[in-house]
Amino acid sequence: MYAIFETGGKQYKVQEGDVLLIERLTAAEGETVTFDRVLAVSNDSGLTIGAPLLAGATVSAKVAKHDKAKKIVVFKYKAKKNYRRKQGHRQPFTQIVIDKIQA
Repeated sequence: MYAIFETGGKQYKVQEGDVLLIERLTAAEGETVTFDRVLAVSNDSGLTIGAPLLAGATVSAKVAKHDKAKKIVVFKYKAKKNYRRKQGHRQPFTQIVIDKIQA
């Protein structure tokens, strides 16, 4: 059984027990979060696709930790003009573990 749900402007295909890195959530570590923007669910009876969402379908997950991704370097320059700008960025994320898929 798997589900496709949306959070943080992205779509994820998950099964129970999957560990996932998603955009930062406001929930504390150890809390259970429920995602209700479920787009599709596949189970023994087949694939069910929403138009655009499935009514009553949810994906429950437990927040494992909050962290930041590795630093990336943003470097802008213009050739021959002595223009250089160096900037770093670390994207915050939340690691979740999928507990249950209800359809």
